[in-house]
Amino acid sequence: TLQFTIFFGPGFLMGYLREYQVIGRRKVSETETHPKVFRMKLFAPSKIHAKSRFWYFMGKLQKIKPSSGEILSVVEIYEKTPHLVKNFGVLCRYNSRTGTHNVYKEFRDLARVGAVEQLYADMASKHRARYRSIQIIDVKTVKPKQVTRPNVIQFLPTKLRFPLPHRVIRAGLAQYKKKYAYANRPTHQG
Repeated sequence: TLQFTIFFGPGFLMGYLREYQVIGRRKVSETETHPKVFRMKLFAPSKIHAKSRFWYFMGKLQKIKPSSGEILSVVEIYEKTPHLVKNFGVLCRYNSRTGTHNVYKEFRDLARVGAVEQLYADMASKHRARYRSIQIIDVKTVKPKQVTRPNVIQFLPTKLRFPLPHRVIRAGLAQYKKKYAYANRPTHQG
């Protein structure tokens, strides 16, 4: 049996991103025996994408091409506490139809990768910015007192409750279910 894998590109499914640390430098030459080493933390679907993004930024920032440079290591970074909900502040730059803009957004998630995935979804929906036009500058954990965005502030209270205003009372077992109800039961518990 043959198996076909169709890759729709970044952004097709949530949970596709990973965080990588890529370390690289210019190749050793006679003129430069000890080249400067550069380290970047990148969010990409795979190691191959992370290397590609590394060379994209190195070309822009340091004028180093893949042919004149070398990658020393690519390591995936995992969240230290993936069971705790944290507040993340994400600073990014994106290209719109009119120009380049800097954006700061806040998200609540279990991991940095989840916050970045939320950022990509949010930027695509509100600003029509695609994966290729967004450059993530910084992702930081924000303390509850330093949170500024209302969409995150609303989830900060310790006694946060989610009321159930529209409950439908159902029979516990099928044998107790009524075939015909004589009246519509009130479901509004407000």
